[in-house]
Amino acid sequence: MNKKPVVIAVIGIGLALAAYVWSGRGNSNDKALQAYGNVDIRDVSMAFRVAGRVAQVAVDEGAVVKPGTLLATLDTEPLLNNLHTAQANLAAVSARNAMIHLGYRAQDKAQAKSRVDAAEAALQEAEKQWKRQRELTPEGAATQHALDAAQSARDQAAAQLAIAKQQLNQQLEGYRKEEVAESDGLLAQAKAAVDAAQLALRDASLVATGDGVVLTRAVEPGSMVQAGTPAFNISLTRPVWIRAYVGEAQLGHFSPGAKVSISTDARPDKPYQGVVGFVSPTAEFTPKNVETADLRTSLVYRIRVVVQDADSQLRQGMPATVKVAQ
Repeated sequence: MNKKPVVIAVIGIGLALAAYVWSGRGNSNDKALQAYGNVDIRDVSMAFRVAGRVAQVAVDEGAVVKPGTLLATLDTEPLLNNLHTAQANLAAVSARNAMIHLGYRAQDKAQAKSRVDAAEAALQEAEKQWKRQRELTPEGAATQHALDAAQSARDQAAAQLAIAKQQLNQQLEGYRKEEVAESDGLLAQAKAAVDAAQLALRDASLVATGDGVVLTRAVEPGSMVQAGTPAFNISLTRPVWIRAYVGEAQLGHFSPGAKVSISTDARPDKPYQGVVGFVSPTAEFTPKNVETADLRTSLVYRIRVVVQDADSQLRQGMPATVKVAQ
């Protein structure tokens, strides 16, 4: 019996089996080094922080904007009136506060001292008249009514002197600490009102906060808007992320900082470059939009990949394949 054909057949089967096993390992390794997901581009809703009438709209849908690009403005006349009112009130409160901190003027103190001197003189004269009437009444030269009138005049003069002395002491001591604290509070409140009016005036100009493209425009010149009403929706061009999902066995390949390539159907032969920026610490079921037949019940981890060379061909929700750079 010729055994040569049998040996050749056995060798052939062995080579085929080895090739199959090796091919299976290669495919398994390729699967471990790739993940599937979608392009995730954030958008921002731009709105005025103050209410008013739209005076100008500077951009339209499709416009490319950068940080600081003017989008629209409001009529500033009412806001300017509010600012001028707040500034005038601040000037009045500041003057009052300065006066309280400086205390009473020297002229006021001098006048208060003069009133005390006059009250003392009036009291001395009233004392003389009262003593004279008291001496004359027992002799019948003055009536009891005259004595009572003189005593009343003396008491009134003493009361006037006490009031004048209290006013002089107040002038010398200055304002009470409670009055000073109240004035300081009113001054701080007036300054805050000016700051708020100035901020409202600045907020009459709506500007872009980042690089992007205007998706929608919801305001027209002359329309009234309320604070917080969306005026524009802008799709941000930076940053661009890929939201993908990997299994537990793949986590070692997709750790934060790992360099990856991103392929899309629009550019299958020219992949983008990216870096894994975030790996979720919590497992979840594979989302319906990226699942395959063998992953429908698998638990996966969400990763976020930062695209370093993103261009306008990457659109929101576009499917993408992420592969670990080798």
